Amino acid sequence: MITLQLNLKPETERRLKRILDDYADNEILAQNIIAYQISELKKAIINIYVDLKQFEDKYQLGTEQFYEIFEDGSLGDEKDYIIWSGIYEMYLENKRKLEALE
Repeated sequence: MITLQLNLKPETERRLKRILDDYADNEILAQNIIAYQISELKKAIINIYVDLKQFEDKYQLGTEQFYEIFEDGSLGDEKDYIIWSGIYEMYLENKRKLEALE
């Protein structure tokens, strides 16, 4: 068994304790929280992928290939490129978080 130490404001702590009191098995609550986070990350990844696909279609270039060229500095700092690279970095971060939870 692991004990978590959370730094919460009193009102947040009161509300969380109320939720915990409603669950006979805290394991179920913890598993539900994890499942919810996984679900949210998957939805975010899908939404981000849609955005990436729009850039890929517009520039006829895969995102990974674009990112390598962009990071190399060969493309310059056009607004679309900066946005595209930022969206891709969000995609990678969400995938990393998802992999850590699965």
